[in-house]
Amino acid sequence: MSSRFIRTFEGRIAWYTIISLAVTGIMEVIMAFLIYKVAGTLRYMGYRSAMLGPDGLYPNYRLLFLAVCGALTFLLTFYTLIHKYMSYVRMLERAMRDIANGDLNQEIPVENLDEFGEIARYMNQMERHVKDLMEREREAERTKNDLVTSVAHDLRTPLTSVIGYLDWVRNKPDLDEQVRQQYLDIAYRKAIHLEQLTNELFGFVKMEHKEMSLHLEQLDLQKLLEQLLDEAWPSFEKNGLEAQFSCAEHGIPLEGDGNLLARLFENLLNNAVKYGKDGKIIRVAAKVVHEHVLVQVINYGYVIPKEDLEKLFQKFYRVEQSRSQNTGGTGLGLAIVHQIAVLHGGDVQVKSDLDGTVFSVWLPLQQTKERQT
Repeated sequence: MSSRFIRTFEGRIAWYTIISLAVTGIMEVIMAFLIYKVAGTLRYMGYRSAMLGPDGLYPNYRLLFLAVCGALTFLLTFYTLIHKYMSYVRMLERAMRDIANGDLNQEIPVENLDEFGEIARYMNQMERHVKDLMEREREAERTKNDLVTSVAHDLRTPLTSVIGYLDWVRNKPDLDEQVRQQYLDIAYRKAIHLEQLTNELFGFVKMEHKEMSLHLEQLDLQKLLEQLLDEAWPSFEKNGLEAQFSCAEHGIPLEGDGNLLARLFENLLNNAVKYGKDGKIIRVAAKVVHEHVLVQVINYGYVIPKEDLEKLFQKFYRVEQSRSQNTGGTGLGLAIVHQIAVLHGGDVQVKSDLDGTVFSVWLPLQQTKERQT
């Protein structure tokens, strides 16, 4: 009998039956020998009994006695063999009942390699899977609540300003034209800010749910970075910052989505402006490393605590928790940076110490066939 068959429940029962029959057969032989010896002794002693038989013991009685002894031996042997096995099955039943009642902290020991052992293994896997699903569900609920809270907070302030200024202009027909235009300009800027926040939120949701695809093209990353730095120059000047750009190569050909990459580096530059004002300098450096390009955006402002570094790319997380107007936003900027880098098959890392806060973006020079389709 093969070992694989014995490991099954059917094979185990067959094996226990064979063992029980073998033990019963041995016991029957021993009992028959003892009966034969007893009958011979009784004949030798001249014992006669009308009830048991004139010759020691009737043959029918011998057969009945052997049958009863055989049945008892078989049942006792089979029960002894199956008892431990059935205890394991009952333990499985209790564990499954507890899981069905909501207790997901069961760890069922896998003691056998048969079907019941597989059931135990699959039950453990199912339990872990259900716990993971529940944790993801709780995380999704927390994310939804964070999203609602963040959207309500970030949209309420500019929306209140827009409504306030427009209401003031609407209810003041005799308002000076210059003041009226000033209020309308403020309301317009607040509305533009609202549009930017809304676009950022929708863009993040699309990337979060893998609904955004890459529109790949060949571009020069050096020129893209120079263009973004030129466009950000008014912001640098307004905040008293100097931008320095260095590129180890003359032109960096890169395959990627130009709009998304522009958004990635815009977010990093905006982050550097917001939190690097005290450092007075923002450095951007790019170089090719093997089959990848490394772009570093460095500011010399506030040193980020080590416990905050690992959380920077989490959605809605901000080191500065006041969510003030000056450093305001949705808390999604760096999360979007990370998503765009991963979408391109790259990565983004950060370190912060007295030598500056360095955001390092790694991007492959060429996209894989899977991302090209």
